[in-house]
Amino acid sequence: MTGPYRIVDGLSPARWITLLIVALCLQQLFPATVFAQGAGIALHREVTPATVNDAIRFGVGYLHGRQRPNGSWADFESPFAQPGAVTALTTLALLNCGERVDEPHVKAALDFLESQPAPGSTYATSLHVMAFCQADPLRYKLKITGLASWLEAHQVVADGKSKGGWSYMPSVGIADNSNTQFAMLALHEAERVGVKIPDRTWQLAKDYWLKNPVYDKGRGAFGYHNGVSGSMTCAAISSLIIARDRLANGESRVVGEQIQCCGNEPQEDEVERAIDWLGRNFSARNNPGDDGQANRWLYYYLYGMERVGRMSGQRFFYGKPQLNPNTGAFATPKYDWYREGCQVLLEQQDALTKNWAGMEIERDPLIATPLALLFLAKGRRPVAIARLNTGTANNDWNHHRRSLQNLVGRVERQWRRDLSWQTYDLKDATVADLLEAPVLFLSGSQSLQLSDVHKKMLREYVNQGGFLFIEACDGNGCDGSAFDRDIRQMLKEMFPESALRKLPPDHAVWYAQQRVQPQQLPKDPEFWLWGLDSCCRTGVVYCPRSLSCYWELAHPYRELDYPQVVKDQIEQVSRIGGNILAYATNRQLKEKLDRPQISISLPGGKSPRGSLVIPKLTHGGGSDDAPNALQNLLTVLDKQLQIKIDYERRKFAPNEPKLLDYPIVFTHGRRGFQFSSAERKSLKDYLDRGGFIFADAICASTEFSQSLKAELQLIYPNAKFYRVPAGHPLLTDEFQGFNLRSVMLRDPQFRSEEDPLSAKLVKTTPLLEVLEVDDRIAVVLSPYDISCALEKGASLECKGYTSADAARIGANIILYALQQ
Repeated sequence: MTGPYRIVDGLSPARWITLLIVALCLQQLFPATVFAQGAGIALHREVTPATVNDAIRFGVGYLHGRQRPNGSWADFESPFAQPGAVTALTTLALLNCGERVDEPHVKAALDFLESQPAPGSTYATSLHVMAFCQADPLRYKLKITGLASWLEAHQVVADGKSKGGWSYMPSVGIADNSNTQFAMLALHEAERVGVKIPDRTWQLAKDYWLKNPVYDKGRGAFGYHNGVSGSMTCAAISSLIIARDRLANGESRVVGEQIQCCGNEPQEDEVERAIDWLGRNFSARNNPGDDGQANRWLYYYLYGMERVGRMSGQRFFYGKPQLNPNTGAFATPKYDWYREGCQVLLEQQDALTKNWAGMEIERDPLIATPLALLFLAKGRRPVAIARLNTGTANNDWNHHRRSLQNLVGRVERQWRRDLSWQTYDLKDATVADLLEAPVLFLSGSQSLQLSDVHKKMLREYVNQGGFLFIEACDGNGCDGSAFDRDIRQMLKEMFPESALRKLPPDHAVWYAQQRVQPQQLPKDPEFWLWGLDSCCRTGVVYCPRSLSCYWELAHPYRELDYPQVVKDQIEQVSRIGGNILAYATNRQLKEKLDRPQISISLPGGKSPRGSLVIPKLTHGGGSDDAPNALQNLLTVLDKQLQIKIDYERRKFAPNEPKLLDYPIVFTHGRRGFQFSSAERKSLKDYLDRGGFIFADAICASTEFSQSLKAELQLIYPNAKFYRVPAGHPLLTDEFQGFNLRSVMLRDPQFRSEEDPLSAKLVKTTPLLEVLEVDDRIAVVLSPYDISCALEKGASLECKGYTSADAARIGANIILYALQQ
């Protein structure tokens, strides 16, 4: 049957006719919104974390339903037998989708794979290795080692165009690009879990790709048999990256007991040209190229694209410059490969069966569905850090280019979760783009002259909750004096209210994940961390010496054959990197597709008619230390509760006559303060006339809370603060807000000197203290932090609510005040 419907495997004719009638009726009722063109019923439209997670859940359910009683899935028919390949591929997909090894379907599949003899073919062996590595590398260590040894032994070593590759099976003898890719992926995963793979294996494989008969060096693209394709170019890129990381020397060197940085790194023109070709020919809807494969191998290609994006740290692929007829200027399109791939897969998931299916071998949903799920699941790994491309000459921004990859690999093991890193191009980035990474890494040695626009963007990034991590590539062979001079001046201009300071040994960056031993750091008095406080925490950390040089030497799963003093230095500098990621993120990372919420601030002017206006009450205890907290709360009221908001920032002292024009004011702080007699008198007048104060102790500052209570006790000697009881309207949805009977509180834990910084998330009822004036609640104080959470800059050292619950608590307080 042609058109938007296709017969579903396993359905009886009667059942199919019934479903078809239902589908036709639905199409008549919802012609534009329910059905996707040529892809069955569209389950989803907008790409969000929720819709992607739903698609994954539906796909997992489909695979569960197709599992056979013995724990396997049916193999595809092939002239080259691949026993257990589909079962291993499906198991790998389920594990990457978050299924646990003790989940019944996964357990049955692993038991089946473990019970089978060695497959004796490349695809199947490679997929077995990857599934066992993902499941439990300790339990399956013998299996992994044996299968990896089989792959090593059956690499083609005879001279000729196949040398260094892998064939479908040993008896074939002719290497195949796709089999070679899967063998290298398997050996890569095996080495990650402790299986040693000889350098000779990697060198032969690298040479195979570079001498490949279907490698168009002029364009940088790779093919299969005739012409080039996106799928094979992706295969080559990931394979070359894997081989490069084992073989190539970076800019860092160890000479005797000394580390040398900023050396000459071999060019990687093959990888860069291939990535450039992918961008210039980008598509998420077909397999690009000129080999006639455009409508074939789509899911295989998308799985390869995900791998390239993740391994290379590409946030975007960049297309061919295009002329804008309106401006006459050329612009380079950028493609968010993960979001665009998700869009295609959401459209193509079949609503009746919840699977994916394509053409030729991908017509089998047991091939297409696991590949689609691998793209969705692996591509959504949260970003821990992004390198910032500042466009400086000679790629000065990208010294020690494998450093972030190594650092993130180390942190993955410590946090026991899969992570990713990316690269952002400053010249075409927005604040929203930058905020998709919790930490931006800025590096260089040459003079750095950023435009005022870019300085403002970086300042806004930090003020919106981002973290700026900067190093000067100086010392040990690098000359970063010009960068050091410029970065210090730039930080003065960007943050005039906060001075760069040398961070003391008791600052959390020295122990947030692992305690740094200063005596084992490089013997250089300039090798130290400086910080700049912004909002609720240190928001910028700067090191005037190169850290990335040491990270590049710290391979996360290859043994370091260096003198002990060098190993000690590498370990301590790597701890610094891990500590900063833990400190900056609280080990809590947002989902990949979450759109950052940007606080809105408008210049002065006439307020929109009927809009809510909330000014800030100023004092001497840090009344603007979290400048975007109120703006972010107002954004929640606007976007989620549909309340018309005036975003103009207004700040008034207690004795400002204009204060009487506003029924609600917000104040917060992190230090003690005192009002003058005149300010107390004016504040009493404001509250007596029906005014309302919403107050928050930044980072749970007891000094601020005590000062506010003391000042109000002076104004109202007979009034007392009391805790809002559970069930009070403030904590319910009575005023169209949120049910707050249970919220998440981040509670810093006591720790020994060697323990990592940590905070326990506790379910509790919000602690809100109130003061009544004339039998009405006139002041609400949160002794636990709301403001830092609203700025998404809460620290593991601060007792306070999660960002989501802080927003809900704040919204309820405002809604309650509006009813007074």
